[in-house]
Amino acid sequence: MARLAGALLVVVATVACWAAASAPGAAALGMNWGTQASHPLPPKVVVQLLKDNGIKKVKLFDTDFAAMSALAGSGIEVMVAIPNNMLADLAGSSRAAKDWVKRNVQRFDFDGGVTIKIDFLDDGRVVQWLDNGDSGQWTVDANVVRYVAVGNEPFLQAYNGTFINITFPALQNVQNALNDAGVGDRIKATVPLNADVYNSPANNQVPSAGRFRPDIAGLMKDIVDFLAKNNAPFTVNIYPFLSLYLNDNFPLDYAFFDGGATPVNDNGVLYTNVFDANFDTLVAALKAAGHGDMPVIVGEVGWPTDGDKHAKSSYAERFYAGLLKRLAANTGTPARPNQYVEVYLFGLLDEDQKSIAPGNFERHWGILRYDGQPKYAMDLTGQGRNNAMLVPAQGVKYLSKTWCALNPNVKDLSKLGANIDYACSNADCTTLGYGSTCNGMDTAGNATYAFNAYYQVRSQEDSACDFQGLALPVQTDPSTATCNFTIQIVTGASAPAPALSGAAVAGVLLALLQLLASW
Repeated sequence: MARLAGALLVVVATVACWAAASAPGAAALGMNWGTQASHPLPPKVVVQLLKDNGIKKVKLFDTDFAAMSALAGSGIEVMVAIPNNMLADLAGSSRAAKDWVKRNVQRFDFDGGVTIKIDFLDDGRVVQWLDNGDSGQWTVDANVVRYVAVGNEPFLQAYNGTFINITFPALQNVQNALNDAGVGDRIKATVPLNADVYNSPANNQVPSAGRFRPDIAGLMKDIVDFLAKNNAPFTVNIYPFLSLYLNDNFPLDYAFFDGGATPVNDNGVLYTNVFDANFDTLVAALKAAGHGDMPVIVGEVGWPTDGDKHAKSSYAERFYAGLLKRLAANTGTPARPNQYVEVYLFGLLDEDQKSIAPGNFERHWGILRYDGQPKYAMDLTGQGRNNAMLVPAQGVKYLSKTWCALNPNVKDLSKLGANIDYACSNADCTTLGYGSTCNGMDTAGNATYAFNAYYQVRSQEDSACDFQGLALPVQTDPSTATCNFTIQIVTGASAPAPALSGAAVAGVLLALLQLLASW
């Protein structure tokens, strides 16, 4: 996706089985499972949640043992990840790439460890965890495909060329290391790229004119040649939401699939939505580079529900309803009609510790709330069932029904602004911003929201609801019809919340302090 920070080197390790039949639409979908939350759901709860909703593919952003153990034997294809700061090392040293392959691929194939038998995707896949006393063994008897995705959107223009010179060498070294290890015929390296690596010229804004971005055209040619040589797919992240977010003049209906937009006429081919147009612009760019038939994976696509005027549940419901229906029907796109498109939705759960450098919406991509509860109607089968709801997470435990509120008896509010600043710098106040669900409350409501957000992040510690005497715990829910004041969930451990960027905090505080001045 077009997140402007936090690039990753993603290792896509597919560990799969078919445990039970599920709706075809859900079975074909992938789901991104991020864990940048102060109170993440327990991995076993998440895995059961995925299974209950028929999800067969999941992408992780780490190699957490608890998550991998929970996924063992689940019948879910797994993607694991390591930080992108390894790109330079992998680019500069084939030895480093071989060591990485040894640690992250070959080590999973020895007695008493993880045994993976890999072949091309087919039926009859089995995964199980064998308990051998103090040690265990992952046993995979499967026809599966593993991808090593080198970097995450490394050519974003916002990165100012940071990864331009190291991504392709890293890709080469990783694939060559896989080949040298004897698994390169089954394990393919790819580079997940943002959709800004291709475009159409200003004088011919149609998909069929798509070309790779001029400043990286030669590099992209080298990359796609290498991918083709190794029978690897092109991976792209497409976000119609960002078309709206970045351009106030973008036609709203064109971001969706229900035919309300004026079509773009491309030499008689009509494009009624930006997803198809974006995808086919890539297809044209690949064709111009000599690889028009290269397989394409959509690594991330989704719609956030808060943090911006266009990020709301009604739009997310509308977007997914159209997307899922098309995926289930194998509609394809005008350039690739009647074809299956492999897609990973972004994402499963809201994450209150994600970077908000790209925008306040970054913490609200989940199709489920932070606690695994559905936000809106959604039919993963793509059959268009009205009011179908996702199965919620089961067995979730919450902290006590206690909130932190502004003390109504306090008269001296001279320190209120500084305390709100502190709370919002250490907790998530993005829903207070313009166009968000909690925007428009009075000063007391905004202060209470900020104080409670911090109080919940700190797992309701007594000392977390004082704010120099401005706050006190209450048992009456301050939530409104549109604004939910969170009660956090119980987890084994709570990570400290990161500070928000100065710009993000300033944007929220400006509205709060303007209210304070008139209170």
